[in-house]
Amino acid sequence: MKTVSFTKSYNGNTVLSLPSLEFRPATIYAILGANGAGKSTMLRILGGLEASDSGSVALKDISAGFLPQKPFALYMSTMKNLLANSDRDEAAEIRARKLITAMQLDGLESQNAKSLSGGETARMALCRLLMRDYEFLLLDEPTTAMDMESTLLAEETVRSYRDRTGCTVLLITHSVAQAKRLADEVIFLDHGRLDTFGPSDLLVHPDTPAFRKFLDFAQGTSSGDALFE
Repeated sequence: MKTVSFTKSYNGNTVLSLPSLEFRPATIYAILGANGAGKSTMLRILGGLEASDSGSVALKDISAGFLPQKPFALYMSTMKNLLANSDRDEAAEIRARKLITAMQLDGLESQNAKSLSGGETARMALCRLLMRDYEFLLLDEPTTAMDMESTLLAEETVRSYRDRTGCTVLLITHSVAQAKRLADEVIFLDHGRLDTFGPSDLLVHPDTPAFRKFLDFAQGTSSGDALFE
């Protein structure tokens, strides 16, 4: 179990203030919140890409893999993109081919990854990240550019990776439906502060007014539009 606690400010304004949070291994945490709630900042700090102002980020001594909100391709083939995050041995090639098949990228192995579509790039970037075993997997809206079928494939691939490695997964998502499908635990940030942290049952039975309001809006309960379903 890993414990973190930190704050972050920009220009004197506190944008994120987290109390002591304990993350368990082999657990998927869905991170929800409105735009500007501090979700991406939280992952960048945990991934060591940004410094906190105070507190303790205990992930510095463990392996953490980070997938940014905007996936990118290296100027090389799809297969070489995957192998770039590996030891480039026979085992790595086997893993790469399994991931390519799992994410339905067969036939694109030799294609320059820069020419992939947005959805294909997102799938390739997830495969590239999963080429290594991490203790923490930090995913910032990994399926935003994917269609429904690819999203479900990605979710199953992440779940299988978690089952195999026993890693902790922190997943930012705007889809309540995705959180319900994947998450063991849920984190809801409201204006940079922790509002909810607990079992995924809270997605059905929220225990704070702010989280209830967010879920009503996200699921279209008030407007009749299933915005993120």
